[in-house]
Amino acid sequence: MVSVAVSKMGVTELMFVDPGVKVNGHYYRNVLLSQQMIPAIKQVAGDTSVFQQDSSPAHRARDTFQLLQRETPDFTGPDLWPPSSPDPNPVDSKIWGANAAAGV
Repeated sequence: MVSVAVSKMGVTELMFVDPGVKVNGHYYRNVLLSQQMIPAIKQVAGDTSVFQQDSSPAHRARDTFQLLQRETPDFTGPDLWPPSSPDPNPVDSKIWGANAAAGV
């Protein structure tokens, strides 16, 4: 699993989950969000970001919503998330770009 934040102000580095790690709500909130993603987003965009994610169970957990409402300036909840789309998204583009740069 890989995450990246993309904005008009910049892009964070890719953040990888080590193989074999089970990403449950606790790990997602305490490691990925609190230690990696939120600090990286604040470094790139300061307090001018909108946080949106997909419908993974760890993303939909009540404790995750509460953390994001507290820690992000503008959190888009699941009632406003766009439906699944086969169109490439910014994360796909960042990963493809990293693969191209590495000659993969």
